[in-house]
Amino acid sequence: MLTLALDTATPRSSCALLEGEKLLGERETKAVSVLAAADALLAEAGFTPADLDRIVCGTGPGSFTGIRIGLAAARGLALALALPLAGVSTLDALREGVPGSLPVIDGSRKEIFTLIEGRPAVTRPEQLAPAPGTLCVGDGAVRYRALLEAAGAEVPPDASELHLVRARFHARLATDFGSAELVEPLYLRIPDAEKALER
Repeated sequence: MLTLALDTATPRSSCALLEGEKLLGERETKAVSVLAAADALLAEAGFTPADLDRIVCGTGPGSFTGIRIGLAAARGLALALALPLAGVSTLDALREGVPGSLPVIDGSRKEIFTLIEGRPAVTRPEQLAPAPGTLCVGDGAVRYRALLEAAGAEVPPDASELHLVRARFHARLATDFGSAELVEPLYLRIPDAEKALER
């Protein structure tokens, strides 16, 4: 079973290629270059897109533009190759990479995306109340380190690999494969453009 996984919800996007549970390769990329990075991964492993069996895509939350790019790329590839597609929360994948951690993604607008009582949520960093000793990971944890540490949480060093969203973890979590059109983004709030239209 050859699986291509990608996530473009954060500034440091990634794609991964797995054969069964075996990781064949993984690349850090930018959202706009994710298809080129995926093609390179396939070529390095001696495969072509036609060899793929399924695709996994990060659904966010994160950057609106990044999520749209990744989901459009994954849907387009799945439709073109008649492959099943599964969506996986970027928060869940980040937590999967560091078991027991609390994922915290920078949401801009002085907000963060995280899990509250196990559910995806958007909140202000000062309103997050992690239990003392909680390990917080992600670019939001880095940005709001002082607030989180003051609340008793632990945040790894800024350059730690623990803060990165790795597409391999999306593939590990994916279970619900189906039609590409059924995979929806997880935004948690409306885009600025839509807010402007409401005024």
